[in-house]
This record gives sequence, structure tokens and C-alpha cells, in this order.
Amino acid sequence: MARPEHFRKCQTPRLGEGASPEGPLASLRRGRTEWPLMGGQVSASGNFQSCGTNADWMSALCPLLWDVPLHHLSIPGSHDTMTYCLDKKLPIAQSQSWLLQLLGKVLPCITRPIMLKWSTTQVLGVTEQLDAGVRYLDLRVAHVPEGLEKNLHFVHMVYTTALVEDTLKEISEWLESHPQEVVILACRDFNGLTDNLHEYLVACINNIFGDMMCPRGEVPTLNQLWTRGQQVILSYEEASVVSRHRELWPGIPYWWGDQVKPQELIHYLEHMKRCGRPGGLFVAGINLTENLTYILAHPSESLEKMTLPNLPYLHAWVREQCPGPGVRCTNIIKGDFIGVDTFVSDVIRLNDKLLRC
Repeated sequence: MARPEHFRKCQTPRLGEGASPEGPLASLRRGRTEWPLMGGQVSASGNFQSCGTNADWMSALCPLLWDVPLHHLSIPGSHDTMTYCLDKKLPIAQSQSWLLQLLGKVLPCITRPIMLKWSTTQVLGVTEQLDAGVRYLDLRVAHVPEGLEKNLHFVHMVYTTALVEDTLKEISEWLESHPQEVVILACRDFNGLTDNLHEYLVACINNIFGDMMCPRGEVPTLNQLWTRGQQVILSYEEASVVSRHRELWPGIPYWWGDQVKPQELIHYLEHMKRCGRPGGLFVAGINLTENLTYILAHPSESLEKMTLPNLPYLHAWVREQCPGPGVRCTNIIKGDFIGVDTFVSDVIRLNDKLLRC
């Protein structure tokens, strides 16, 4: 496939200047789509500094990197991608404890708002995340009890308003507008899915993406994917289903620290690096995780309030990482609240380190 002339030079996303007088998430919540804001940074005062979009960063990589396998590149991802559209009217997910589900039915006006504020990890919609440069989407699929049989939603303690089929179509439409960008879709959890619903979901995936999908095998390079016209690697964390469908990849390993404190999360990630990276695609999560003790001790807080003050510390670790084949190298790095600072651009820039080897 021919490359546009301006893609033949090594390029790095450029940061712009300027500041917003608002908090980092306020303007995003109001639905503003000034996507030069993507990759901005949060200053000490909490203001938002804007920068350029990363919508076509893969095709803008230095051509020397087009022949590097994807598992040796640095790729930004979003944790619990679909939590920007959680539905406060739907019941608490079946995967949660019976006590939470009972409280959700008996005291919904108290329980559900608390669940929502500790379940929301993203503010940007899926298209906006792709425009921001995210190329790994964490898609946790579920069937809502007593819902329509074929209506699959996403879930993170609470179900989403978005349907899986509609979201996959939205991703496909974005890819058609960005023919040299590649996404890694991680379908996970499958709360409440029967064998028939798994087959229905796989049929939807094939109908929507068709020849865009890269069948499992050796992890490809960008050049190989471009030559084949492929833009989607889809991992599916249900081994029995993967064994029946060659177009599906097995679940991608995920380093999840399950920590409230950022120092302990970084300690965990450094430990995992010392143990050695997996052989193929893998994810390092820099997302903090609340626990019941923390929630009870901080009743007025939320996942957002817990996370945002710690992003500078976490993202300083990100900037120190290096992609590549080495045992201590990173690959996909995923985080929460995409768009409030330079996280995505920082992960993309790590690829420049491959040019210095």
C-alpha cells in the first residue's frame, strides 16, 4: 500500500501551548470536542494544557519502525474503555457480591451513585479515545439479566448504556477513516454470556470487521498489516471460543497491580519487569484500584479524585520505560482518564527510543 509522502519522514507528535482555566475533566464532560486538547497535561494547579491530536500516529511513525512487530512497539491503551457511559438505571452487575446487588435493589438512590463514582474510569467516548491515540481498547462484555436476548452491553460493576454491536460499528467506521491505524480490541469478562451468546458476539465481530481482522499467528508488523489491509487484532478471553475461530487471538496478559497507592503499583510493575516480559502482546496497567477499606475511609471521594493527583507520579514511570524485545521492555500501557494529560503522547514517544538502539 502506498504511503502518503508526508508519512515518509520520522515524525513525533508535537505538543502545543495554551491553558484552559477549567479542571482537567470539566470541559470534556460538557461534550467539547476540541481534539487539539488530546495529550494535554495537568499543571500543579489542575489546569489543562492543550496539544495536538494523535489520530494518525501509527502511520506517522518513522518508517524504520514500520517493520517492528507490534509487541515490540509502545502502544497506549485505555483501562475499562467504556465506563464513560455507565447506566444508573440498570441493576448492579451480576458479577458483584449478592450484598451489593441486594443493596442496589433496596437502596438504589444511595448504592448506585456510589457505584457509579467508583466505576467510572474514562470520560472520553470511544471515537474520542481513538482520536486521542489510544490503540488498545479494554472491552468488558456482559448480558444484562432480563434484558433483550441479543442486546449485549459493557460492564464495570455497572452496565453501560452503549450496546456492544453499536460500539464495534463505531470503531469500524473510525478505522475506515484512518486506514493505516491498527487497534487491538480485548474482549473480556463475558458476564452472563451463554455459548449461544458467545457465538452471536463472534458473528457480530466478523460481520462488522470482516477482512479488517488479522487472524492469530505471529504478531505482525505495521507494514505487514498495511499490505494485507488489516487493522484489527481481537483478543478473546474465552479459550473454548478462540479454539473454534481462527480470527480470534487468545487473551492478552495484563499486569494488574490491584493497588490503591501509586508507589505500591509501581513496585508491582517493576517486580513483573524483573520476572521478564511475555513473548507476545502484553499490557502493563498503571490504573489504581480502590478497595472497600479505602471507600469506607473516603466516603466523599471517587475513583477520579483518587487517581488524578497521582497521575504525575505514575506517568513519570511511564516516561522511563522502553519498548523492544528485551526482557524488561514494555509494550501496551493502559491508564485511566485518557485525555487529561500527556499520557498517550508519552507512551507514543517511547517508540523513539527504538531508533537509538
